[in-house]
Amino acid sequence: MQKKSVFSKKVLRVIGVILGTPAAFVLMLMLAYTLADRTNGEIISSGVRRKYLLYVPPSYNPATPTPLVITIHGFAQWPTNQKNVSKWNPLADEYGFIVVYPSGTGFPKRWGAHGTANSLNPPLADVTFISDLIDKLESEYNIDPTRIYVNGLSNGGGMSYLLACQLSERIAAFGTVAGALLYPLDKCRPTYTVPMIAFHGDADPIVPYYGGPSGPFDMPFPVVPDWVAQYAAQNGCTTTNPLPAPGEVTGVKYSGCNAGAEVHFYTIHGGGHSWPGGGYLPKAIVGHTTQDINATRMMWDFFKQYTRTP
Repeated sequence: MQKKSVFSKKVLRVIGVILGTPAAFVLMLMLAYTLADRTNGEIISSGVRRKYLLYVPPSYNPATPTPLVITIHGFAQWPTNQKNVSKWNPLADEYGFIVVYPSGTGFPKRWGAHGTANSLNPPLADVTFISDLIDKLESEYNIDPTRIYVNGLSNGGGMSYLLACQLSERIAAFGTVAGALLYPLDKCRPTYTVPMIAFHGDADPIVPYYGGPSGPFDMPFPVVPDWVAQYAAQNGCTTTNPLPAPGEVTGVKYSGCNAGAEVHFYTIHGGGHSWPGGGYLPKAIVGHTTQDINATRMMWDFFKQYTRTP
């Protein structure tokens, strides 16, 4: 009991640093988000009850194979928050795909995106959960197995990358926003080459663009543009060209890749730890959120080019 209490105090201190608020207020905030966390599905995975929020557009036709987008919340966030920040549902209405927002574990919620064991995240348990979730949705809906895409914010972006490494036979492409990319690239040996689209602000206060620890997290974050270039090299990409991008955003495209699995990377100059063009996140915590681009729409435009042979 004492060990759990000490851990809880440490967690509150970390969140307090992130939010710049006393631990008591943070506890109230965490309670508020717990009450706001609404899910509509659950599954037993690795002996644990896991939850998710599912959105099926009104146009869904059971006779038509339908793409699936899996979008993953960040540390100390939750499925409804990811829905509101990423705004995938309106795009699902427009293009007719299904969206699922899986829920992490622990308090506050998080993902084992590092791919190693600790007391809260057994190794790859979250990978098993996502695979089990895909199985469940495929049993209930006419999911097109060649068009399953994953993306996420922060810790959820790191989890999306881990899934591309571990579930490449199921993931057609992935995206990351302000991704906490902690799984070592030299351990990422996917069966299939997975295309990636990434967004990161160069003024991110939580997952630093230039790598190293941040104020809230003493972790070995990689230098983001270097990491992206290394991922592209692992995809066998041979050509680098600028991507058109407006305002405070610049982009680079890595092409000539194995199986056509391109890598697109967008830098938001002055951008913070937020979802470009997305819903509200407090500026005092995350920094600037650009509205010059819409990361969700750009992800979908990227994703829909790719299919995965089952």
